Amino acid sequence: MREIQLRDAKSGLSALVDDAVGGEPAIITGHGKREAVILSYQEWQRLSQVPSFGRLLMAAPLAPDDLPPRNTGSLRQTEF
Repeated sequence: MREIQLRDAKSGLSALVDDAVGGEPAIITGHGKREAVILSYQEWQRLSQVPSFGRLLMAAPLAPDDLPPRNTGSLRQTEF
């Protein structure tokens, strides 16, 4: 993924969009800091629909014997 300064991205926006649609996203920097990413709408949709880790765990086909037994002992004491 290439990096491009904001002022250059402004003048070449059409080319950046064409590249992103073609599968080559770009990072836009401002004052030497990464600020934004240009990527295709299709890629954004794919990434925005990734389920959270919690939802993945809840959807996992686990049987009761798949998990280790719960430790019911006393909690460890900590000092502050």
